Amino acid sequence: MEKWSLMTITVLLALTVRWAVSLGSYSGAGKPPMYGDYEAQRHWQEITYNLPIRQWYFNTSDNNLLYWGLDYPPLTAYHSFVCAYIAKLINPDWVALHTSRGYESQPHKLFMRATVFVADLLVYIPAVILYCFSLKETSAKKKASTCALCILLYPGLILIDHGHFQYPLSLGLALWAVLCLSHDWDLLGSVAFCLALNYKQMELYHSLPFFCYLLGKCFKKGLKGKGLVLLAKLAGTVLVSFAACWLPFGTDVEQIMQVLRRLFPIDRGLFEACMFSSPTHCPDKVANIWCSLSVLIKIKNVISPRTQLKLSFAVTFLSLLPACIKLTVQPSLRGFKFALVSCALSFFLFSFQVHEKSILLVSVPVCLIINEIPFMATWFLLVSTFSLLPLLLKDELLLPYAVTTPAFLAVCLASFSILEKTSAEDLQLKAFSLSLRGYVSWFKSFPRIVRSLFLLSLALMGALSVLSAALPPPQRLPDLFPVAVAVVSCLHFLLFLLYFNVVILWDSKNKGQKKIS
Repeated sequence: MEKWSLMTITVLLALTVRWAVSLGSYSGAGKPPMYGDYEAQRHWQEITYNLPIRQWYFNTSDNNLLYWGLDYPPLTAYHSFVCAYIAKLINPDWVALHTSRGYESQPHKLFMRATVFVADLLVYIPAVILYCFSLKETSAKKKASTCALCILLYPGLILIDHGHFQYPLSLGLALWAVLCLSHDWDLLGSVAFCLALNYKQMELYHSLPFFCYLLGKCFKKGLKGKGLVLLAKLAGTVLVSFAACWLPFGTDVEQIMQVLRRLFPIDRGLFEACMFSSPTHCPDKVANIWCSLSVLIKIKNVISPRTQLKLSFAVTFLSLLPACIKLTVQPSLRGFKFALVSCALSFFLFSFQVHEKSILLVSVPVCLIINEIPFMATWFLLVSTFSLLPLLLKDELLLPYAVTTPAFLAVCLASFSILEKTSAEDLQLKAFSLSLRGYVSWFKSFPRIVRSLFLLSLALMGALSVLSAALPPPQRLPDLFPVAVAVVSCLHFLLFLLYFNVVILWDSKNKGQKKIS
């Protein structure tokens, strides 16, 4: 009873924070003609309810794809239809074809916010709770609840889901997949991840670790025996899951091709979401390598779109290759979770058409290892939230950002004493440090150096946050502060990518892992 009492308090606190954030503004509120992501979700409900399935992804007189055309996989469309069906019962005006465009009212805002709460309560929060109870390292009741509290109070996800406006379903389903794999329920885990991928195509960020981990298990079991049987079951599970999700579109090849074109619009170019396209203005600020380099080199003007795609693919592939090879050769649950972080971060930094919100695809796997490396996980989660600052300021979410971020840091400090967890062993760098000890004399001062860098990082992020919110930028450099936030965050992420790969490649013992047989 005690463990459930602590967890109930944790969930209630997390829900209270979400409710408080949801009282504020949302993406594009009162900003015609396109409004924002809130209107995009409402518009998809309008389209899916009023039009036949064959028209959902096609440009027609009733479905102008230039106005928030549906560009996510079928499960997102089905979810929009379910929400629209309920909305129609409450107030038909909310999803009326054409006339509901840009609809804004307090009751409708309450309804939309409620749909996110329901998604959180049904999918994301239960997965977090069960995951924390399943951790062997947190067998103590108090530890499980504090771990859950830190994950559920991660400000980046709260501010985007309940402030900006987004559903946590794909991340929640991916979490369920990790939970299933941690209990060796590989087929259920495969179904859950297929559902996540068919809700948002960005779950491709996590696809290679899932593939390599399960393939590695098949190799360990032997491809002439149990391993081959498992491989066949996994392949069949994936095929059936995809077939079920795409069934309404499967009768027409052109339907499938049109959905794929909407999901992967490669003709838009490398910088569809993040290009610093002019010296005076940049629409979105993404803390990845291409946007940061574009401050100095206008890649869009130097390299053709096709070459940009090839370059992006090559760099992304090379950056995630070491972690994937290690996971395939030595599959372990611990290695799988670290590979989820490393591969997702590689995709975010180097891949094609990255949105600033995609950092959440890295942050949620980092939450899964916060009990193992609380110092580095907390640091990363703070930087990831900071990287969203330009978007949060645009959505008038400065106050929730200013409250939830320090609160999250305080909770992590109290729960894990993170400033005392900076030794090479605490950071999972013991094997690496032993290999360097004879060459690097400063490794003895490593904990003090790391703490100093952390405090310097906090000071820099705090200063840029205050400057971004309080000072008008110079007229000649209107995007000075957003660009500074993006570049500083990108530099942090590059160092984190190096760190996570070092942990993965030097981890030969995989302590505490069940032997795959």
